[in-house]
Amino acid sequence: MRQPTALSSDVLLAGLRAAGEETRLRIIALLSEGELSVSDLTDILGQSQPRISRHLKLLAEAGLVRRSREGAWAFFRLDETGPGGAFAASLAAWLDLSDPVLAADRERLAAVRATRAEAAQSYFASVARDWDRLRGLHVPDHVVEAAVERAVGEGTPGAMLDLGTGTGRMLERIAPKFGRAVGVDANHAMLAVARANLEQAGLSRVELRQGDIYALPFARGSFDLVVVHQVLHFLDDPGRAVREAAAMLAPGGRLIVVDFAPHEMEFLRSEHAHRRLGFSRQQIAGWFTEAGLACDLSQEVTLADGGSGQLPVMLWRGRDRRVQADPPARKINLEVA
Repeated sequence: MRQPTALSSDVLLAGLRAAGEETRLRIIALLSEGELSVSDLTDILGQSQPRISRHLKLLAEAGLVRRSREGAWAFFRLDETGPGGAFAASLAAWLDLSDPVLAADRERLAAVRATRAEAAQSYFASVARDWDRLRGLHVPDHVVEAAVERAVGEGTPGAMLDLGTGTGRMLERIAPKFGRAVGVDANHAMLAVARANLEQAGLSRVELRQGDIYALPFARGSFDLVVVHQVLHFLDDPGRAVREAAAMLAPGGRLIVVDFAPHEMEFLRSEHAHRRLGFSRQQIAGWFTEAGLACDLSQEVTLADGGSGQLPVMLWRGRDRRVQADPPARKINLEVA
């Protein structure tokens, strides 16, 4: 987070009052490492849940931290969207990491994350067989991921949103290109997997949210890029999801959709909860048009030899029309040697 050059006296005084207590300063130091639940903080700090909740309430009221719900859980992080969070990040940066109290907190934080990662991977192991079977039907994941990265390009200092983030793999590949990255998934257990994977990848400050893809908990126009990777075929109303994703885009922002082309593998409906058996080029492009996007890329992802597997994978990119269109992009090479 960028250190602010100036703060209003109200923000500064509120921040100083909220942060000027030992436990709250320790919480700020911990949250500078990434988001944590109330339960995580009670384990790390060795204090009761009511006491930790009271400290978090004071920090939130001062605008230093932000709270989000994930089912019955509540997660907290420094509020990177406002001046209070920038002030809190500055305080954390000034702290001496060799301080014995803070060093012990970080050791307990590492233990909490290790326990969380073990539980997440245990869940993922229970569904991995089905995932492996599906992956074997189409081009390898790394080919698809490389195609998405090329379609994204260099990124911006702005924000990206990954809808149906799953294990967080798209965030691992793309989040470093953006100043802020957020992943949304409806499944709490899968978010735990994503959280563990992102922490292992050194991306603990990426935001993860449990949410409804039809009613996203963000202001319209908040993101420069939205990615919807292998999600639409699970939905009853994928067109509505595309419209909601497009509404998240800032002027000139881009929406990337990755999904299957039309196919006839009916077992995917009964065994894997697929509601749609793929989408045509025209169908996704039509939804883009209805949502105010210009479809500037529609291409099958293939290997260098042209192979695509039994399930062809398509990539579409739409650009928000509210600014003058960029010069025509060069054709994106989606193949690998």
